[in-house]
Amino acid sequence: MTQTTLPDLSHLWMPFTANREFKEHPRLLVEAKGMYYTAHDGQKVLDATAGLWCVNAGHGREEIVEAISRQTRTLDYAPSFQIGHKDSFLAAKAVSEVMPETIDRIFFTNSGSEAVDTALKMAIAYHRARGEAQRTRLIGRERGYHGVGFGGISVGGISNNRRNFSGMLLPHVDHLPHTHNLEKNAFTRGQPEWGAHLAEALENIVALHDPSTIAAVVVEPMAGSTGVLIPPKGYLEKLREITEKYGILLIFDEVITAFGRLGYKTASEMLGITPDIITLAKGISNAAVPAGAVAVRREIHDEVMAASASGIEFFHGYTYSAHPLATAAIRATLDIYKKDQLFERARDLSPYMEEAVHQLKGSPHVIDIRNLGLVAGIELEPRPGAAGARAQELFQRCFDKGVLTRYTGDTIAISPPLIVTKEEIDLIFDTIKAELQNID
Repeated sequence: MTQTTLPDLSHLWMPFTANREFKEHPRLLVEAKGMYYTAHDGQKVLDATAGLWCVNAGHGREEIVEAISRQTRTLDYAPSFQIGHKDSFLAAKAVSEVMPETIDRIFFTNSGSEAVDTALKMAIAYHRARGEAQRTRLIGRERGYHGVGFGGISVGGISNNRRNFSGMLLPHVDHLPHTHNLEKNAFTRGQPEWGAHLAEALENIVALHDPSTIAAVVVEPMAGSTGVLIPPKGYLEKLREITEKYGILLIFDEVITAFGRLGYKTASEMLGITPDIITLAKGISNAAVPAGAVAVRREIHDEVMAASASGIEFFHGYTYSAHPLATAAIRATLDIYKKDQLFERARDLSPYMEEAVHQLKGSPHVIDIRNLGLVAGIELEPRPGAAGARAQELFQRCFDKGVLTRYTGDTIAISPPLIVTKEEIDLIFDTIKAELQNID
């Protein structure tokens, strides 16, 4: 194995990382192709997490590399304020064709965090445009993850993300209860039967605050970063019913679930529920270039446009919105999904992965297994006084054996690229099963 000399690690402040522990035992990736990374020590590592839920078409796709390279040579940057470039409009049309019907107005961002903050602003702007400026309240959910902007962590419900910034979060925010219940739903395959009634908590929040003050409800159809929480049957349908009843916008945060992760274009398509706004990122560009977007129901866009007689209608945007390299990557990525039928492939593989992960039932420390599409969560019993330590150790042991997993709390999350084979699925869960035997 060819080894790469480690660089000086002291200057980089790493995100969502135990920096001191990492720099004592670094894990550096130096190459990626197909389903595999190469680590700095030359070891091949099977990517069981699609990077961070995002490399859906596999690593190093030549079509995307060529599209980015060609764009760099032709147009490396174009401002997006008061001017545009052709590829941005072509990319917006391509994204709209993947979204549910009528959700066909696209605003480009650079990440999921930016997409969420943009969507929240759009919701408030829409109600103001309709003459309901009092609708400023936002409703998130406990254990929800909506990125790390102040808007996203305000509507989000992960305590560690909020704790240090609690004095600076948005006012007028409330939260629905989460849907995770081990007593009722442990080891469910797919969507659990129990829990639809939890959506009725929205009626209590509406009664408390007055529906005429509420702008939007934002939820992940399937919550990923908090530990793979699967929506109970009927739960999201009930949220849609209540929001429509009171004129509240429903935002689906599909940063993880869009672009084939669940075997469909979007979770909205899979579940047959159409929200008003969908936030996107990750798989939109196969992570080759940072990119995100907000897909908006046409009526929302048109109301905001019509509210201004002239000039700028929506005072919001980013220097790198619709960056030429990002739009080139987006178009090439969407072409691959279609050409290789990756969404359909993921749908066909989902039952096989479900069987593979549920074979871990009865393994040491496993207290729950959850799955939907090409996503699986394996929850471990926490060590007394050391929450997360057991999952962290399993993550490290699997990496040392050549399989990259992800841990969040005491849950191991698996979300391989959509090009994964049955043999690679077997390798992922065989490795996890073997290493569970070695953990106290």
